[in-house]
Amino acid sequence: MGQNGKLNLERVPTGIEGFDELCEKGLLRNRSYLLSGSTGTGKTIFGIQYLYNGITKYGEKGIYIATEERPDQLRENVLEFGWDLEALENEGKLAIVDACSAKIGIPSHEKYVDMRPFDIGSIVDQIIEIQNRIGAKRAVVDSTTSIGYHLLDSTKIRLELLKLSTTLEIIGLTSILTCELLEGAIENSRFGIEQFVAEGVIKLSTKQVDNIYLSNITIIKMRGSNHSKQVHPYEITSKGIKIGGKAKDFPTQLCFKV
Repeated sequence: MGQNGKLNLERVPTGIEGFDELCEKGLLRNRSYLLSGSTGTGKTIFGIQYLYNGITKYGEKGIYIATEERPDQLRENVLEFGWDLEALENEGKLAIVDACSAKIGIPSHEKYVDMRPFDIGSIVDQIIEIQNRIGAKRAVVDSTTSIGYHLLDSTKIRLELLKLSTTLEIIGLTSILTCELLEGAIENSRFGIEQFVAEGVIKLSTKQVDNIYLSNITIIKMRGSNHSKQVHPYEITSKGIKIGGKAKDFPTQLCFKV
């Protein structure tokens, strides 16, 4: 118990420049967070950066569940940031589950393959097996949207995603679940229910100001954290995502009150 009777909950730093300062030095240990945004906002980059930093900066191994992109493409795409995922896999520090190939009906040569990519039970079994094998502390499921489209029924989507997020927390993983939004959507999730099964919601968005599109990040909710309530600008640099900092450090036109 800390000052003023507040519990001292363990934090998991993302290592993403400018983000941890917005939520009391990081995510809460063994919780699941929803990361939502439209195409091109950097959800996959954020997720991989979270895992990569966890391994290289904090000694925490990670698991990545790829439901929308083949692992080969993923490895190739993030090399531009200097992130050699294959090297981390060979060292037993990162496991990538191919939950994409089976969905589109092509063979996979990956070490970890989910042959039933829309089955939460199958995904959970894979995660538990890998976590027991490598001792992972972090996980990213990218994305939950394809799972939701397969289930269709909102009650089933909520139940299955609750099963997934709860299992991740119970086995000791601090996780990010990504969610695809339609361009210009004001909602915080695709099906309107994903946010209810997560401890926090982080939203990536773009806003047009004059002839410029600005990228913004908002922490919609984060239970147990005194997080920023403002919208903060960010950019995707050669080293990954960089949040500009606290709202007070930027010109008024770049910061939008929630």
